[in-house]
Amino acid sequence: MSDFDLFRLSDDHEALREAVRAVAEDKVAPHAAHVDETGEFPQASYDALRASDFHAPHIPEEYGGAGADALATCLVIEEVARVCASSSLIPAVNKLGTMPLLLAASEDVLKRYLPPVASGEAMFSYGLSEREAGSDTASMRTRAVADGDEWVISGQKSWITNAGISEYYTVMAVTDPDGPRGGNVTAFVLHRDDPGFTMAEPERKMGIKGSPTRELLFDKVRVGDDRRVGDVGQGLKIALRTLDHTRVTIGAQALGIAQGALDATVSYVKERRQFGKPIAEFQGVQFMLADMAMAVESARQMVYAAAAKSERNDPDLSFFGAAAKAYASDVAMRVTTDAVQLFGGYGYTRDYPVERMMRDAKITQIYEGTNQIQRLVMARQLLR
Repeated sequence: MSDFDLFRLSDDHEALREAVRAVAEDKVAPHAAHVDETGEFPQASYDALRASDFHAPHIPEEYGGAGADALATCLVIEEVARVCASSSLIPAVNKLGTMPLLLAASEDVLKRYLPPVASGEAMFSYGLSEREAGSDTASMRTRAVADGDEWVISGQKSWITNAGISEYYTVMAVTDPDGPRGGNVTAFVLHRDDPGFTMAEPERKMGIKGSPTRELLFDKVRVGDDRRVGDVGQGLKIALRTLDHTRVTIGAQALGIAQGALDATVSYVKERRQFGKPIAEFQGVQFMLADMAMAVESARQMVYAAAAKSERNDPDLSFFGAAAKAYASDVAMRVTTDAVQLFGGYGYTRDYPVERMMRDAKITQIYEGTNQIQRLVMARQLLR
């Protein structure tokens, strides 16, 4: 491979992009406005993604999955997000929920939980944040108390994506209240139908309305030790390693939203006429488009480079994952805002998709660590 090949997707990756784009435009895009309007889970999108093996492409082949690499998974998320951010959270959150297992679980746990996700029978969510432990995850209060060969879990988790739809949940809980901060948390798999496990009503959100977000409530939920993920006390380390990998996928989601907004804007300005000619002919509009495209392409390079580092598990992944997520999400917010501006009054209505894209873009600056936290992560890496 020549050095120049590093800056070009492989033929397989390009073919994958074309395949995902075809499914997204044909089977996902037609439902995007409806799921945003109603807040319904995009079941039709899920069915289409399952039929194409794009719902959880990261699952290794030995567990029944497609075995997609990190870059391929990002391409799937990017192309789905280009038309519907809510639907892109299906592959993204399946990866988020199962990544702790892939990093640390026993073979028995992997064989039990990954095949149903790979087949599309079940989805997987991730429970880390709490009401008073969002950015400061180490201050979580959810407890897991040992009782023979079982654990009794009590507490709550906040802002859980796809809650109520997912069958399984990776949940972090304090197992040693007197232990060292950050070294006293353990990860477990909970089932949606576990006795004592309930959920609050769905959150009323600005964007990604087709992806339900709910609070998880645990009232003495009993789980066997065979549902533990990794060693006792290693849960927070596993959680943070997970985020190193999955922040790249949020960068991909943000990139897809930004690309979708840019595509819609380019088409619109060619058709919209003012002062007797298409507004695309005005230099002020052209300058805005150029800046939007330049930002999108810069974000793309960062996301793809971070995806490659995720695949190799490079030692500087923490920096690049945080950088890709922070930069791409800032770009998504800026580009979608400019898209609304260029659509003018129409951009502020639901007749066109850019107002939805602008609302959807905002969350990418917040979840999986706010962009302020990303900057702390990057700075700590630099100062080591």
